[in-house]
Amino acid sequence: MSANPSPSCSSRSRRQFMRTTGAFATTTLIPGIDLFAASDITGELATYMADARNRELPIDVLIDAKYRILDTVAAMVSGSKLLPGEMAVRFARTQGGTREASVLASGLKTTVINAAMINAMLAHSDESDDFEPVTKAHPGSATVPAALAVAEKEHRSGMDLIRGVTLGYDVGCRFLMALGPDHVRGTHRGAEAYNATMGAMASAASLAHLNEKQMRYALSYAAQQVSGLWSWVDDPDHIEKSFDFSGMGARNGATAVAMVQAGLTGVYNILDGKHNLLSALSTQPNPTAMVSDLGTRFYISESSIKTFPVGYPNQAPLDAFLKLSKENKFTVDQVDKIIVRLPEDAIGIVSNSPMPDVNCQYLIATALIEGNVSFANSHSREHMQIPKIRAFMERVTVIGDPKLNDPLAPRGGIVEVYLKNGSVLSKHTRFPPGTKENPLTTEIVSAKARDLMSPVIGANRTERVIQEVLELDKMQDIKQLISLLDSK
Repeated sequence: MSANPSPSCSSRSRRQFMRTTGAFATTTLIPGIDLFAASDITGELATYMADARNRELPIDVLIDAKYRILDTVAAMVSGSKLLPGEMAVRFARTQGGTREASVLASGLKTTVINAAMINAMLAHSDESDDFEPVTKAHPGSATVPAALAVAEKEHRSGMDLIRGVTLGYDVGCRFLMALGPDHVRGTHRGAEAYNATMGAMASAASLAHLNEKQMRYALSYAAQQVSGLWSWVDDPDHIEKSFDFSGMGARNGATAVAMVQAGLTGVYNILDGKHNLLSALSTQPNPTAMVSDLGTRFYISESSIKTFPVGYPNQAPLDAFLKLSKENKFTVDQVDKIIVRLPEDAIGIVSNSPMPDVNCQYLIATALIEGNVSFANSHSREHMQIPKIRAFMERVTVIGDPKLNDPLAPRGGIVEVYLKNGSVLSKHTRFPPGTKENPLTTEIVSAKARDLMSPVIGANRTERVIQEVLELDKMQDIKQLISLLDSK
């Protein structure tokens, strides 16, 4: 086996880098051009990853990171009391392992790898975790759990956690941009799982303080584990989905980092070698997307915090419908039918889904009859079988509208309410609340976290968790936060 190139080979001037990335940009779609010739995308990314733990973040990015960490922690705590979370914790108790990190709200300590996987499954036990509209991934539910597990083991600070999580969002989302997220889904694969593995690996690697060479190896071990199928849409119980979206990726990422920490070596140039990851997974890879705008564009600020605990394509129609209802004060008896228009790629996800918190017809019918969609009802199969709800679901039509296939607003929605008097009410929500174009305040983010966590850990502990996360950059040891979260 040939020797690895010297790490110094990856060091190039900014001018050289710009020349190389410019060449890629102009040749990406030209047949016969080797997009990876004379490149060191792996080195560029590994260097950035190794330096991230010391890099100052813009104040708005710092705040956005705190919000996403709080939002994901709340999802983990609430998820611990839902069936997918309960089953995940039950599974973890059979695995044993060195007591390195905590499974939240369970009193269980296990290995970093197991804790990362189970906490990630908790985070996606329901549909309250965040969403990145361009890649359509769920970055927080894998990135934050993996980072928390390593941070607890290594006694890292709150600022270390913030920087690691921010890096995880950047690497995971850029990986999908390099492959083409629509290409991934168009070939029956689950883009969410791809994002989860690379994002979790990057966040965990930052908290583990890996150097540039070790980052290369971590990238390679993560690359070998990238997997996932679009088949999750047929999961009726949201149990495998919690593993597919989050648990598997968090486990993969934490495993890659633990192996490198233990001294295992690997392939040095997994993103641009002869048998590289991007060429293996995409017919039209865009390698420079892995490093484009690093340090100036932060995907953590572009992810969307959900205001409703439901699948993301339902955020816009619920927002539009509830605004129509508030503005026009119509009653159930006055409504003849409702038409929901969504981007075409959303129809196979939310139209008549077997999962209550994903089924658009059910959620709109519930919002009409009860005036809102509660956390309890959005997860209740019993509620979905109520005759009055079932009857009105038949009068909700969900349509894929090509006019909504907008790359600048990929998860908008239009709701049309047809009243029995012949009038039609319509509203278009282009950017749901919680997007970067329609951001939430600290008060709203805190209120959501309060609603999710209080039933599980009580009001007092919940308030302390919220305060600690909002001041996370001042925390010396993340165990201070874990101590509030690791018991029932």
